[in-house]
Amino acid sequence: MPDPFKQLASILEMRMAGHVARSVSGVLCELGTITASGLKLDSFKHEIQDYLVADWLVKIHFPVFSLVGTATSPVNDQGIDLPGAKTTSLTRYDFLTREVDEVHLELKADIKPGDRVLAVPVNGGQDAVVIAKVIANA
Repeated sequence: MPDPFKQLASILEMRMAGHVARSVSGVLCELGTITASGLKLDSFKHEIQDYLVADWLVKIHFPVFSLVGTATSPVNDQGIDLPGAKTTSLTRYDFLTREVDEVHLELKADIKPGDRVLAVPVNGGQDAVVIAKVIANA
């Protein structure tokens, strides 16, 4: 008669190995489309109405660069000319390398129905997080 404890241990070992394999195999991203009322993943027939959108806080590295423009002065804090404002002729503005910490990238404000997105299913596929808008390479 087979040992029931060995059978139980074998079943538990197989199941744990399956869970570990799924855990370390990586998170699979999926393409989807934003709809008027949610998110439709390409590989899932139902629309996900309560999807999440990634919120990015990044550090930006600006290289050395130049811009050509004019300067107007004086102006108020909204950039509207004050009385007596004068504008310079075309001027080149040179900028040095600069890093800016904690720049907020708001993806949610830019996505709209019809947009293609890259999403990550989470919580066993119960939820989805949109991590990027995807555009065709022109």
